[in-house]
Amino acid sequence: MRVHAIQTGRVKIKASQVVGRGHGLMRQFAPLIDSEWSAWLPTFAYAIEHRDGVILVDTGASAAAKSLPRWHPYFRNAVRFDIEPDEEAGPQLRAIGIGSGDVRRVVMTHLHIDHDGGLEAFPNSEILVSSGELARASGIAGRMRGYLPQRWPKAFNPKPLVLDGGSYGPFARSKRLTADGAIIAVATPGHTPDHLSVIVEDGDKAVFIAGDASYSEATMLAGAIDGVSDDEGQAAATLAAIQTFAASTPTIYLPAHDPDAARRLAERRPLALHQRGEGRGEGRVDWPLGSGSPCPSS
Repeated sequence: MRVHAIQTGRVKIKASQVVGRGHGLMRQFAPLIDSEWSAWLPTFAYAIEHRDGVILVDTGASAAAKSLPRWHPYFRNAVRFDIEPDEEAGPQLRAIGIGSGDVRRVVMTHLHIDHDGGLEAFPNSEILVSSGELARASGIAGRMRGYLPQRWPKAFNPKPLVLDGGSYGPFARSKRLTADGAIIAVATPGHTPDHLSVIVEDGDKAVFIAGDASYSEATMLAGAIDGVSDDEGQAAATLAAIQTFAASTPTIYLPAHDPDAARRLAERRPLALHQRGEGRGEGRVDWPLGSGSPCPSS
């Protein structure tokens, strides 16, 4: 198997979204009024070459993300995208020899706009989405939550990904996605209530494709809850489960927006577990802030 980091442009978000400030509604409101921005961060999707066919985890952002509905306060005040059409997932995969027709399945960690933006490039792929996530993202209520279901392709007809395979390590719900059982979807609720991640068993290591379970390896190790998770307890439990998993298995941890993720994958570098507990629960983590420089391409 091979896993590829596919960078689909860059994004800026507020510092208080990366690491939440305060609790409850105040924590969720902070990114709308915070004046401190992150640096430009990558937006990764991940392609897994497997003998059963290519599995793409998320589809990244699209160039349409540079034109967002101004009526929504989050899009107006709390996020900025930088992406051109040739940086979308379809062209990026073709550049490494993977055509849209080679992608057997697309597994969505969740349906935020920087994860579902490239769906249109995969009309013949099986799209797997948690049924709870799909319901949360749909209709007017979905738009109010910051999803953009009106931009989904007309042919978008995902299959529900039901995590009915029992527990997998510290994760209460799971589903094996390949005949050999080496690729597993696991429940990682927090960033959204039905968020999931994908684990690739690769020899003596595991590749943990985390979506937005955390924004970086450092924030996960610190147990730092982001600024948009609905349920702080649920988010904290997920971060603890990831830490527990990584303590038992050398784990290459790949969130969607970590500037070092592609490098860790290329070097097959597992988690630096000696960092565990530094600032845990207090949000004291290193993170690039300000204008920054462009993130390394995958």
